[in-house]
Amino acid sequence: MKVLLGDTISVLLQQALRGLSLRQQVISNNLANISTPGFKASEVIFESELRRALEAKQEDRVALRTTHPAHFSASPSSALEVRPIIRERSETTLRADGNNVDLEREMTMLVETAIRYQASAQVLSRKLALLRTIITEGRK
Repeated sequence: MKVLLGDTISVLLQQALRGLSLRQQVISNNLANISTPGFKASEVIFESELRRALEAKQEDRVALRTTHPAHFSASPSSALEVRPIIRERSETTLRADGNNVDLEREMTMLVETAIRYQASAQVLSRKLALLRTIITEGRK
């Protein structure tokens, strides 16, 4: 994955956006197959993997002595990479035709995912705007 910014928060937000985008695609596929006999709904899991990768990164952090507050951290944030997992839902089939897509559940997840995506995108956008301001003000 190409890292836009090197800090952990930016990388975390980028990974979250990737996972949420994939989740929206999977939910859309579930909804598109709501009338397909035997279709089993899928789901995307990435939050627990993201948390695990972040915790592992924090444990691996190398403590180096810095003599100035402007010194960089020794651990690159680009190592924080998570691959979202798509898995078939294994709960009981809700209908006689073997399809387990629940319209209410899918629509709720779709709205929740859209809200999380929008919030994450706004935070990343504000962070980029702040960096842009810092860079342009630094030129003066």
